[in-house]
Order: sequence, then C-alpha cells, then structure tokens
Amino acid sequence: MRETMQQRATAGHRPARIYGGWKQTAVNKAFLVPVIVLFLFLFVVPLGQSFYWSLTDFTGYSPEANFVGLQNYATIAGDPSMLAGLGFTLLFGVATTALVTVLAIPLAVQLNKAFAGRNFVRSLWFFPAIPSMAILGLVWRYILSPLESGVLNSVLASVGIAPVGWLSVDVLAKISVIAVGVWAATGWHAVLYTAYLQSIPQELYEVAKVDGASARQQFFSITLPLLTPAMVVSSFLLMTGGLKVFDLPYTLTNGGPGFATYTITQSIIVTGVGQGRYGLASALAVIFTLAVAALSFAQLWITRLIEKRYV
Repeated sequence: MRETMQQRATAGHRPARIYGGWKQTAVNKAFLVPVIVLFLFLFVVPLGQSFYWSLTDFTGYSPEANFVGLQNYATIAGDPSMLAGLGFTLLFGVATTALVTVLAIPLAVQLNKAFAGRNFVRSLWFFPAIPSMAILGLVWRYILSPLESGVLNSVLASVGIAPVGWLSVDVLAKISVIAVGVWAATGWHAVLYTAYLQSIPQELYEVAKVDGASARQQFFSITLPLLTPAMVVSSFLLMTGGLKVFDLPYTLTNGGPGFATYTITQSIIVTGVGQGRYGLASALAVIFTLAVAALSFAQLWITRLIEKRYV
C-alpha cells in the first residue's frame, strides 16, 4: 500500500515537473527575442541594404538608384587607394594583435609580482588607454614629425644624427602607426592578463618549485596554458578594434604618405560621405565585412585548437 501511494505521488508530480521545465525553457527563450530583433535590425537589415546599394549607383542624395551590377566591385579592384586601405587595415589588425599579446603577457607577469608602488606602476601602464586614439595621434604626430622641430628628431640632432622621416617614408609611417597602436594598448591588456594571473592557484607554482622547475619552465608549463582564456578575450578585442581603426592613422598621418597608412574606414567615409558615392562605399563595406568574417572565423578556429591543447 505504501509503495502504491508513493508511486501515485511520484506520477502526480511528474507532469508538473515536465510542465515547469517547458515553461522555464519558454521563458528563457523569450529573453532572446530582444537580442534577435536588435541583431536583425542593426546588422542583418543594414548589411542587406548595403549589399543592395553596392549593386547600384546610389549617391545618398537622390532616392533613385540605377542597377550597375558588379561595376562598383570592379572599380574597387582597380583603385589603388581602396586596395591600400584594405591591405593596411588588415596589416594593422594582425600586427597589433600579435605584438600586444607578445608584450602584454610578460608585462603582466612582472606587474603581478609584489614590489613597492605596484599599483602606481600599473596605473602608469594603463594610462595610455584612457585618452582617445585621436588625441594620442595628434600628440605622437608632433613627437614623430619628420621636420627638425619634431621632438624625436630634435633629440637625434642633439647627438649628431640627421632627421628621420618617421611619417614621410612609407615603411616608417606604417611602423610608426603600428608602434603607437601597440604602445596604447599593451598596458590595458597587461592589466587584463594580470586579473587572470591572480586566479591561478599558487600551489601549482609551489609544487613546480619542489620538482625543480625553473622560472621559464613554470611560465611555459603553468602560466601560459592557464592564460589561454584571457588570450582568447584579448586577441578578439584587439582584432576587432584593429580592423575598425580610423582615428589613430587619420590624426597621425592622415593616411599618408600617399596611401601607405590609408584605412578601410577612412576610404568608406571619404568615398561615401565626402564624395557622395554610397554605392561604391557600400561595395567596399561588403568586401571589408567578408574579410573581417574570414579573419574572425580563422581566429576562433586557432583559439579553439589552443584551448583543446592546453585547457
């Protein structure tokens, strides 16, 4: 009799649990509706509209637009300024991501150690990330001026070295823009890595010391593998920020010399807004979106391989 009553009670509660689970699932999915709506209206619809405009001669001033097919894409393929903008943007994104990662992790290890004035030193490294990149570009434009009055050239002249065209030579201008971008982002990402370092159990290092592991072995066997989640977050932020860069190269070199430091965003703004060629700018935006998507998928694939190996 007791088993029968228990079976009935269990059977009576079972539908409630099933209904409750279904209800909770429906509520959870309902919270995704605003996200999906925003994604559709802020990404899918504008992307589709840009693709449509890329096939027309839309000027942005007249509602009428004639269908021109792939003419805008052919124009981009033959325009050196747009190709240069696409190339330097990809170079800036990849180079800053790699260099900041290589520099920020060892810096974070040093900032994580106990020493006098540690918080003050951390704030000094974090400070370059506070001002806008446009302001930093203007400041470094004065420092790296190719004239003799430039700050860096003045220092070189004091020791008998001739002025260097930091921003007037193609290769030096690219290196200068990338170097300033790395300088501005390294401290911020070092602080990010420091936060992850503080979550690593110290017992792992103590056991490694007992086993006779050197500081280098501890870094590559303990620190670096456990920083993989931070590397994923940091590299994603660096890549997305680097690919949409505009203000730093624009204020530092104005895209010059020539089109050496021209960016894709500058090309879209100058071509679309400045010249009223929205169809051409839309085609450029579509190509850039595809390039960013390819890089993003490649980055996710690489980071997943790293996570499977170390995590």
